[in-house]
Amino acid sequence: MIRPQSPKLKAPPRPSTLPMGLPSGWSVGVLLIALLVATPLLAVILSAFSNFGDVAAGDVWRHLAATVLPSYILNSLALMVGVGGGVLLLGVSTAWLVALCRFPGARLFEWALLLPLAAPSYLLAYTYTDFLDYFGPVQTQLRTLFGWETAAAYWFPDVRSLGGAIVLFSLVLYPYVYLLARVAFQEQSLGVLEASRSLGCNPWRSFRTVALPLARPAIAAGTALALMETLNDFGTVDYFSVPTFTTGIYRTWFGMGERLAATQLASLLLLFIIVLVALERWSRRQVRYYQSVGNSRSLARFELRGIRAIAACLTCALPIFLGLLLPGLLLLWMTLTNLDKSLNREFFELAGHSLLLASITALLGIGLALILAYGARLQPGAGVRLGVQMAALGYAIPGAVIAVGILVPLGRFDNALSALAERWLGTPTGLLLSGTIAALIFAYLVRFLAIAISTLQAGLAKVRPTLDDASRCLGNSPTQTLIQVHAPLLSGSLLTAATLVFVDVMKELPATLVIRPFNFDTLAVRVFQYASDERLVDAAAPALAILLVGIVPVVLLSDRITKSRKYGE
Repeated sequence: MIRPQSPKLKAPPRPSTLPMGLPSGWSVGVLLIALLVATPLLAVILSAFSNFGDVAAGDVWRHLAATVLPSYILNSLALMVGVGGGVLLLGVSTAWLVALCRFPGARLFEWALLLPLAAPSYLLAYTYTDFLDYFGPVQTQLRTLFGWETAAAYWFPDVRSLGGAIVLFSLVLYPYVYLLARVAFQEQSLGVLEASRSLGCNPWRSFRTVALPLARPAIAAGTALALMETLNDFGTVDYFSVPTFTTGIYRTWFGMGERLAATQLASLLLLFIIVLVALERWSRRQVRYYQSVGNSRSLARFELRGIRAIAACLTCALPIFLGLLLPGLLLLWMTLTNLDKSLNREFFELAGHSLLLASITALLGIGLALILAYGARLQPGAGVRLGVQMAALGYAIPGAVIAVGILVPLGRFDNALSALAERWLGTPTGLLLSGTIAALIFAYLVRFLAIAISTLQAGLAKVRPTLDDASRCLGNSPTQTLIQVHAPLLSGSLLTAATLVFVDVMKELPATLVIRPFNFDTLAVRVFQYASDERLVDAAAPALAILLVGIVPVVLLSDRITKSRKYGE
């Protein structure tokens, strides 16, 4: 008996995980966002090159080159060399100790060593100046103890100097190196390190000949991040009277009123950043270190006892104490002893301004970053990848350069619009965008959008491509897939990205000083103004608020690292 055969049903074609054709709305959105974010960088470069023939600008530039430009270059190079050495010493040593050594408190130090990252360097500059100044508690107690009557009777290091700036930058920026180096040490091949021990290598020799070369790319990347933050700083170097490019840009623009010369200084600073990034990538391309993976056994840590354990504890505790605990306690003491002056109406008004700017920027930042990251997931083509990379360039560019790159095109646009309105309507419009909250938020987005992009890209990488396939099989468009599938799964990454952007906006100083609207100060700006006027007691409460807010993302980062290691993600 022959049974009738049922007709074979063809399975529907499996949709591509990454469809080749990106919807026009997404492609246009990604490219427009990338172009918009890259506008300040392009404006600085084009403005600098287009004004080389200007006679007045050339005279000002020659004057700067003959007077202050050499000090800008030398001080910036000295800061880079000094801070580079400081963050390497603190970051690599502490990372090696907590990753591959066992001593009392190692687990506590593993996450606590990230905490100084919450303190902006300019807060430490103001706090330590008051603490170590001639009339501060340290020198006052020394004079009382030893009977010294004048400053000529003894020597005490001047914290308001180039050396003081290097020390403070190292204390707050070493976590960049520590974080990347610790992960590199923990992920190194078990067999390679055990082989070094079997050959009789002691902890120091194993570190120097095996672990350190393997971790070199991560250490170079962390050092480059620390140096970028150093070149971006304005508050510390200005307060310590150390002339650098950021102080030069600010003084040339506002002190001398020379916009073109400030643009050329910004271009030169941008060249410093490009060279720094190129050197970091070149150093990683010259040498390749390969290591086996997949061994789940944990490496037996070096046991430190006696004087070595004490030295390890002090090595890890000292940067935490000097980089966060001591300045935090000093700010808290100054705030509590002057509570009536600290928590006044002006403080809450400034806090409201900072919260408003940070909240709006965080919401816009995660929205734009989600479009860019998801667009790169839909079609990782050359154009989309280039657009996302352009949008992520802002974090490597100092805030002073971004401020110049925003004010130059906005000023030209406002002037052209005002002239057009006067011709047609008989009334000039004035400056509509320059020096407004919109311009300031745009500067924040250009500077910190990269943080949100990297966070969301990491979150999207954990979402299996099969979920995209299933959603497309059900007839959902890419936008519907993003809303119904990815957004719920990315809730943690979205919250983390928003928090990181929020806190960075709260701490940002250089761009805020240049672009902020008239009579619209933030906590960071007011701390800078109070400190410049030597009113450090009045600056204590705003500085403490910035410090406390800055601890939030560090705690979140430590928690995510702990969970990632626990679950092997």
